[in-house]
Amino acid sequence: MTAPVRAPDAARVMVCDDSAVIRGALARILESDPAIIVAAKVENGRLAIDQLRAARVDVVVLDIEMPVMDGLTALPLLLRADPGVRVIMASTLTTRGADIALRALRLGASDYVPKPSSIGTVGDDGFRRELVEKVKGLARLRRRSIAASHTPIALRPAPLLPPRLLAVGSSTGGPQALFNLVQGLGRGVNVPVVMTQHMPATFTPILADHLNRLGMMPCTEARDGEALVPGRIYLAPGDRHLLIEGGRGGLRTRLTTGPPENFCRPSVDPMLRSATAACDGRVLVTMLTGMGHDGLAGTRKVIEAGGAAIGQDEASSVVWGMPGAIAQAGLCHAVLPLPKIAPKLLDMLKGAHP
Repeated sequence: MTAPVRAPDAARVMVCDDSAVIRGALARILESDPAIIVAAKVENGRLAIDQLRAARVDVVVLDIEMPVMDGLTALPLLLRADPGVRVIMASTLTTRGADIALRALRLGASDYVPKPSSIGTVGDDGFRRELVEKVKGLARLRRRSIAASHTPIALRPAPLLPPRLLAVGSSTGGPQALFNLVQGLGRGVNVPVVMTQHMPATFTPILADHLNRLGMMPCTEARDGEALVPGRIYLAPGDRHLLIEGGRGGLRTRLTTGPPENFCRPSVDPMLRSATAACDGRVLVTMLTGMGHDGLAGTRKVIEAGGAAIGQDEASSVVWGMPGAIAQAGLCHAVLPLPKIAPKLLDMLKGAHP
């Protein structure tokens, strides 16, 4: 079998895992894409630091639990050795693994992948696609060479009525983007905030806790039937769609195990469809970095009903799938770099009331 010809600007990756079998499996997955070169394979954090000093690496896939030096100890030392390197934490699907992975994001890691529970699951198509897309997206960010889309983006005028709800969708690269967004919004949001991030059920309560610990808006994993309160964040639980219901008593959540949409549960589309009906269209959508086009159909419903949408721009997205889909469909009021999204939202939320 002939090895694929590597692209001149292929992403250079280091795989760090104490299992030789896992290292080999991850390397084979990555090198199946001609836009990726595995520049090094090492078995602990200490060797990863040495290799980073010796060879050019764009992205490190870093295991958490290893002998000699674990991933969480190695992370700040890797970032000190090369401040521009992007690190993806490989975390087990456990509560402890999720907590460490999200702690690592707050310490400077760029993203995470749920580590397969066995060598047999490494070949899972979803895992392969997620790993490859995250590596390529982060390598482009590392090199700051993402070309702006040449597709003309038509922006829409601001809606006439202020929103009753802020709805956020995200996927690949999303946790780090959500940290940035929530910090930027501070405590200045006067409507409820609902979020759907594509994430396993083990991870969503930990993500909610980490967002809450930022000390900005209170954040919890959404519970079925609870009333939505202004200035609070409600995160869709893993493996449940988060729907919004209206009524004389105000807005409430509804959690369902309906079929996955866009291969996802939770999915952004059902959240936005239900929010459109519950809020008479007065929804402000924010679409952050993510693979695929989940949220496109739901955002179209919001816009048709008189709402508004903001999309993250291509240059600051790990993968410009979800925000790119709504931008290129002409559904956005603005398309902005991540740090500029929160100020824009705060401006659009002036005068809003639940």
